[in-house]
Amino acid sequence: MSKTVLLLLLAITTANLHAAQTDPHQAVKEPASAWEPPAGLKQIAIWPNGVPDGAVVSQTLESMQLNTPPEVKPGREYTQLLNVSKPTMTVFPPKGVNTGVAMVVFPGGGFRILAIDLEGTEICDWVTARGMTCVLLKYRVPKGNHYWDKDCNCHITPKVPLALQDAQRTIRLVRASAKELGIDPGKIGVIGFSAGGYLVAQTSNIFKSTYKPVDAADKLSSRPDYAIALYPGHLCRSGTRFDPTIHVTGQTSPTFLLQAWDDPVDKICNSTLYARALNDAGVSTEVHLFARGGHAFGLRSTPHPISLWPVLVESWLMEMEILPPSPAKSNSGN
Repeated sequence: MSKTVLLLLLAITTANLHAAQTDPHQAVKEPASAWEPPAGLKQIAIWPNGVPDGAVVSQTLESMQLNTPPEVKPGREYTQLLNVSKPTMTVFPPKGVNTGVAMVVFPGGGFRILAIDLEGTEICDWVTARGMTCVLLKYRVPKGNHYWDKDCNCHITPKVPLALQDAQRTIRLVRASAKELGIDPGKIGVIGFSAGGYLVAQTSNIFKSTYKPVDAADKLSSRPDYAIALYPGHLCRSGTRFDPTIHVTGQTSPTFLLQAWDDPVDKICNSTLYARALNDAGVSTEVHLFARGGHAFGLRSTPHPISLWPVLVESWLMEMEILPPSPAKSNSGN
């Protein structure tokens, strides 16, 4: 076992035991203004010797900012992270019976910021309540992937996909730690929102490493065993063209897609074009398109049926035999 993975496991074990002291070799220290995970959990640096291609990232210190009305609708306040240059993963252990399933969460934010609570910690609370291990990725922003640049009024695709590097690395680290985390290495999936949904599509289709291997974990597959993309963005180019860098094949991860037709941020074509490509490749896919719901709703309640998406996802995971059937469904066959 590599030194990096060993340190990772030590950090996870310590976090799960709610240790009072912090080992500087296991956890990431940030300024007081930077984000901290819930009490008893630790951020774990995913790169042992500094990030690859780190020179192209802004050296501005990470900071938090609360988005409140009129920036967002009342009741939709959320915390955004800015200038993330030290990517980390935070492991949330399952509550109750451990199903052996792991879900890596990719928050959204247009690859400008990270909606770390709305599409991060709140999602992990839901995941762990269903007996799954949740791994929250804090990936590099801004400009870590295809993004909209206000200065040129255009989209820019960076030469180095920093956010994808972080996503691939995290999936591999979770897979390397499967035994110690009590998870099935064949049941490690991803869920992403908006820009995070784009990372879901990338990791589901791009299996070649986007960085040079750093330890034994990088010998493992970064392909998720299942993929969930909610209101994904960046897949639909120029309104009608599917992202040419995403090549869907029969090896693409089984996928769950969900979006609202009235999404004002990411057009519905992001889901419809991807769904068509998945269908053409014969990939097992479930697609839900709702008339209303808007964008960036996460788990927050809306007056529309789209708020039932967690039930749909859970049912799909059981249908795919990722999650065990619920007791009610098991008994219904007797």
